[in-house]
Amino acid sequence: MLWTYECLYCHNFVYTLSDGRVKCSKCSKKLSLEKINKIMLIINSYVHNESALSLSKRTKLSYTSVQRYYDTLRILSAHICEKEYEQVRMMKCEYEEYYYLDNSKKLKSKAIFDAHNFLTFDYSKHIYTILMPSLQQYKRQFLEDNVEDGYIDEFNKFKRNSKIIKVEKHFNNIVSFWDYFEKAILKYKGIKNDSFIYFLKECEFKYNHTKNEAVEILIKNYFKN
Repeated sequence: MLWTYECLYCHNFVYTLSDGRVKCSKCSKKLSLEKINKIMLIINSYVHNESALSLSKRTKLSYTSVQRYYDTLRILSAHICEKEYEQVRMMKCEYEEYYYLDNSKKLKSKAIFDAHNFLTFDYSKHIYTILMPSLQQYKRQFLEDNVEDGYIDEFNKFKRNSKIIKVEKHFNNIVSFWDYFEKAILKYKGIKNDSFIYFLKECEFKYNHTKNEAVEILIKNYFKN
C-alpha cells in the first residue's frame, strides 16, 4: 500500500524497522502499520457517516478511542473549512440566515433560546457557515425585563419568513445544504452548545466534497507536520 513506501508527514521514502514499524528517512517519524491502518479506517468511516458506536462494535475498537478520533476529525474539518474559505472569500456570494432547533424542542415556545442561528454563504457552489452568538446569554435578561413573549412573537415571524424563503428558492444551493444538514444532524441525540459549531462544520466540509475527496483531504491534513 502507498503509505508503506511514502511518509504520510513529509512524503519522503520510508523503510521498515525490525519491530514492524515504518520510519521516514527524512523527518524520522515512526508509525506502526497497525496504527496507520486504524487511522485510515476511522477517517473513512467518519466520512461515510458511520457512527462511532457502530464502528466500535464492528471493529472491536474501544468506543472511547473511536469517539476521541471522531472529535479530532471534527476539529480538523473545521480548520479545513476555514482554510478553504480563504480561497473563495473574494468570490461573489449569496447568503441566508438559518436557525436550527432540536425536534424535541420545536413545539416549546421558550425553547427558542436554545436555537442555533447561523449564516450560510454560497461562494459559487462552495458553502461556508458562520455560527451566530447563542441566545442563551440573553434569556435571563428577557425574563427579567418581562419582554420574553414579545421576543417569542418576533422569532416566530422569523421562522415563518425562513419557511417562505425555503419554498421560494427550492433549488438554491444554500437550501440544499440546509436539507443536508437537517438530515445529517438527526443521527446525533442532542449536541452540547459548545460542540455544535464542530458538527456544523463537519456537515459543511462533507457537503463541499465528494467522499473520496474528503478522505484524501483529511488524510493529508491529519498527518501534516
